[in-house]
Parts: sequence; structure tokens; C-alpha cells
Amino acid sequence: MARYLAAKVTLLCVCAVMARAQTSEELNFITGLTEFREIRSMLPSYLRARAEALLQQRRQTIAQFAGRQDVEKRKQYLRERMIRALGGLPERTPLNARLVAVVEREDYRIEKVVFESQPRFYVTANLYLPKTGQPPYPGILFPEGHEAGAKAHEAWQQMLGSFATKGYVALTWDPLGQGERSQFYDPEAKASKLRGSTTEHSMLGIQCLLAGDNVARYTIWDAVRALDYLLSRKEVDATHIGCTGNSGGGTHTAYLSALDDRIQVAAPSCYLTSWQQLLRTIGPQDAEQNLPPWIADGLDHPDFIYAFAPKPYLMLSAIRDFFSITGARNTFQEARRVYALAGAQEKLDMVEADDGHGYSKPRRLAAYNWFSRWLKGVEDQRPEPEIRQATEEELRCTPTGQVATSLGGESVFTLNQKRVEQLKATRPPRSEVRTWAGRLSGFEPAQGPVDVRPYGSFTRPGYRVQKLVYETEPGILVPSLLFIPDGGSARKAAVLYVNGAGKAAGMGDLEPLVRSGMVVLAIDARGFGETRTSAEKDSPRPFGDYSSAMTALLTGRTLVGMRAQDIARGLDLLSARPEIDAEKIYGYGKGAGAVPMLYAAVLDQRLRRVALDGMLASYESVTNERIHRDVFEQVVQGALKYFDLPELIAALAPRPVTVVNSVDPLGQLRQPKTESGALAFFR
Repeated sequence: MARYLAAKVTLLCVCAVMARAQTSEELNFITGLTEFREIRSMLPSYLRARAEALLQQRRQTIAQFAGRQDVEKRKQYLRERMIRALGGLPERTPLNARLVAVVEREDYRIEKVVFESQPRFYVTANLYLPKTGQPPYPGILFPEGHEAGAKAHEAWQQMLGSFATKGYVALTWDPLGQGERSQFYDPEAKASKLRGSTTEHSMLGIQCLLAGDNVARYTIWDAVRALDYLLSRKEVDATHIGCTGNSGGGTHTAYLSALDDRIQVAAPSCYLTSWQQLLRTIGPQDAEQNLPPWIADGLDHPDFIYAFAPKPYLMLSAIRDFFSITGARNTFQEARRVYALAGAQEKLDMVEADDGHGYSKPRRLAAYNWFSRWLKGVEDQRPEPEIRQATEEELRCTPTGQVATSLGGESVFTLNQKRVEQLKATRPPRSEVRTWAGRLSGFEPAQGPVDVRPYGSFTRPGYRVQKLVYETEPGILVPSLLFIPDGGSARKAAVLYVNGAGKAAGMGDLEPLVRSGMVVLAIDARGFGETRTSAEKDSPRPFGDYSSAMTALLTGRTLVGMRAQDIARGLDLLSARPEIDAEKIYGYGKGAGAVPMLYAAVLDQRLRRVALDGMLASYESVTNERIHRDVFEQVVQGALKYFDLPELIAALAPRPVTVVNSVDPLGQLRQPKTESGALAFFR
């Protein structure tokens, strides 16, 4: 008997599992259809196609260049757009530079220096000074890459010591999040709270974007002030300044050379490629390497070179780099034609090494020769000198090895908070919120009837479910479930439901609404549910679908605005149904679906009531908490200049709105969880 009961229990459990599996298969129906096997790459494919169309328009513009005047106009255009993307540059304030200590070497010395790029925003730097030859010497500005060790990284020391031995004054400094300048330092763990400097950059970068700035505003300004310090030294010839760095240092070599006329020779290593190849390969990197809306502004990597033309520019590339060599070659070929128009063909060159990412010896030797050729007027074919390496501790500028614990002062987090506070006082009147919400989110309302395709149906006690796919715009398909109650009035109220976890995650919300007599359309807006990007689950970043969110911004859109557009097309679908009362269509956004639902309601009056469940409490809360998680997909660049989420809610008046279970930037409830009460609210 016991054996019989055990077998029966086992059978019941198996049946229950099968029933759940069947339910999941019915709700997530598109995944099993052959024609939709690429559905998880739909969003990145759409964004890449959009970007490539914009880049093609740019190439057509560049192809029309006819002379130096066109190149000069391009330089001015890049600078204007770049500074706008940064959010402007800070005010030049006293450096308050001080010498901390000196490390002696036979042919040079290393001065350990601290200066303030902004008031109480401390930068730790090492200055390499020759002991031979006669000053003034040419100067080399050396922004660092993301490699471990910051100032003490072996390749950086090798190169800086070599420059000093060869008769240059060379300056390097710790970038944000590296060396002595961790922005998330944990004194107990004696390390950053986050995984690596690039995660620090993007954590801060998202907060800066909400203020309409870019975290590169701070990294670039550190570099500009580093150049100010370098030029303040009597040992330096201010008319002979070069700039070079690898990886993130290559990025900032490209940035600085484009913006600062004091740099005379440039040689970025392991950075320049092309946006077309970036999006086809590794995608957007950490936040300071992206300057949205860069691609929408018609800009690409060659434009950094044009902003420097006709001065000497050397591209240093690795064939086996993760930055595409094809992209680098394409950029060089395009730029070579433009340099020819400027009459400076001999001042642009490219060196490829058959190795991987890093400032390897072949590229270092090429750089020494390039700078010697243009800053000293002679070729340098000498062997690279042997450099005695210093420890990280020997090169430190602070007693504890961290600005945060030795000097305190400002951080990007605190400076950005102050920026946000200033913005609140200058926001436009509430009557303009709707206009700004549409403009900043990139919401593009569609025209004409919505294309809807059926993919079967199933029944449940009291209702039936139609499986539908509708097209929001070319390339974007939205899997949907239309729940239709049995019987009742001929024209019913309807609820459009968007859950960030996907339509299949909401049965507990949906069934009570359907059983009360309402039609419910549950959708997987792009990037939700069955259309979730496949690569996102493997990403180590705490930012959700970082690649899609950043690519959208680069092309002048936002995931928020595009998902609001998916909702608007869902409203078109509902409004066209004969069984639905178009005057009683409501919106229900949950989790990550709540912010897009809010924007959709602000921009589309057809949503007569709105429930927002588990929504991020405010954008400002993201700038007030040092660490956030999974909010990037909800970011609208520059929103805090014009409104915050509470202002959007207020803009819905007099339409009824309920907000429940709001969350903080880490996704934690701000107060004990309550039942949404959606059923009562929608009646």
C-alpha cells in the first residue's frame, strides 16, 4: 500500500511538472517556432542596422570633402558635438600641485605629484624627468589604459622611463577607478567594491548620463589639467608636446588630441577601429568610451583624426586585438584620403603588429621613432633601454595608497550629485514635461494599422488566449498574449500589461483581471521576455542589457522610448478590436516594464488609467546611491535636466495613477510589499 501511495504521489508530481511545462510553453510560444529562432538577437540586430544606416550617411558626407576647408569645418563640428556630449567642460581652477617625493634613477628621476583637476578632486601623478641633455625638453602626455597597476604597470614604466632616457619629460596619472583613485574604495576589503575599473566607469557613467553629462567629462578634464601641469614645468618646451597611450589611454589620446590644440603629435595605441566593426564584434565598451549620441550625430573614429589634421598622427594597432583590425584599417584608409586633401599625406601613418592588446615592444619602438621624427626632427632607431621597474608602493603619492582614505575630497559621485542639485533649480515648467519626455526618450510614434499575426490559441476555464505577434516597426516583433473572458458585455474594458520579466511571469496579475471581465493584452516589449537578448544573461556587468541600452543612446534612441513605442502599437491593436471599449483601455507596468509604461502613458492619451508596480522610485535616487543595479535600460539621457519620474506621474493628471511597491536603485522595496490592488483600481 505504501509503495502504491508513493508511486501515486510521484505520478502526481510528474503531472504537475508537465502541466507547468505545458503552461510555460503555451505562454512563451514564439521560442519554439522555427521562423523566430533568431528572436533573441532581434533587438541588437535592429540597433546595429540602425547604426549602420547612420554610419553610411556619414560616409557619404565624408566622400564629398573637397579640400582643407571641409576638414576644418569637420574639426569644428566634432568639437562642438563632443563637448555637448560631455555636458561641457568644468571651469579651470587652481591646480594646487604639490611634490610629494622623488624616486631616483640613473638617467632620470620620477617626481610623485598630487594636483586638483577640480577643487578637492585629487589626481595622483608621476612625472619622469631626464637627467641628461639640456632643457627645455619635448613633453609627452601619457594617459593610462585599464591594465592593473595603474602608474606602476610594467609596460607604462618601460615606456615612460624610455621617454625620459631619450630626452623627454613624460607625465602619467591614475585614471578614475584605478591605482590610488578608486571611486568605490572599501577600506575594510582594501579594494574597490566593484569588479574592476571599467565597472566603476560605467556605474558612474550611468549616473552622469541622467544629468546630461558623460563620465568622460571628468576623465578628459583630468587629462587637460595634467597637460596644464606638464606645461607649467620650466623643463618642458610647450611648443613640442606629444600624446600617447594604450587601450583606455588610446581612447583618451584620441579625445585629447581632438580637443586640445596644445598637443602637436599624437599616437593612440590599441583603440582606433570603427563603430561598424565595434558593433559587429565586441560592442560598446565601458561608459567613458561612448559619447552618445555620437553615431546619430554622424561621427565615427576617423573624426578624431580629422580634428587633429594636419598635424602628425600615428595609429598603432594590433592584428590580434579585440578592437577590430579591419575597423582600424578602414579608418586609416578613410583618414588617409582626408589628410591628402589637407596636403599632409606624410603626417598620417599606421603601424600594425602581429600580436594582441597592449603597448607591446613593436608599437613602442614605432612610437619612439614617430615622436622623435616630429618633435626632434630626427629618426630614432635606437634599441629600447632597459628600465628598472618600481613597485606600486614606490610610485604611490598618498600614505595609504588611496586618495579616498588619505585625502578625502570630492569624487565623481559627489560632483555629479551637485550637478543634479543645480539642475533642479532650472527645470522648465511642468507644462513642458510631455514635450521633453518625447524628445529625450526618442519616442517615434508609428502611423497606420498595426500588422498582427496569429499563432494559435488555447482555452482556460472562463477565458481563452490568443497567441499573437505584432510588428512595431520594421525589424521589431512583439510576442503577445490576448486574454479574452467568456461572455460579458459586447464591449469590454482592456488592460495592456508589460512585465519586465516577460509576459509569462504575470499570470498572478492577469487572471484576476480576466476573470473580472476585462480583456488583457500581455506583451514582451523589445528586450523583455522571449525577446530578451541572449548574450545579456552571460554579461558580468550589473547593468542589464548594457550593449543594447548604450547602442540605442549612441543612435539617438533609448530602450525606454522604443518600449513605449511597442506599448503604443499595442494600444493600436486593442483599439481596433471590436470587443473592446476604446474609452476604457488601461496600462499596467510591472518591474522594468513600469518606466516604459509611464512614458507611454505620458505620450499617449489613450491609456485612461495606469498602474505602476515595482517601479524605480526616481532617477534622482540613482544619483544619490553610490551603487545601483539593472537601471541602465530605464535611463533617459539628460532627463534630470527637465524632469524626474515623479514629474512624469504628475503630468498624467487628471488621469488616475497608482504606484505600488516602488524600489530603490538596487531593486529593493522602499517599504513593505503590498498587493497591487490593480483589479479594484481598474474597475
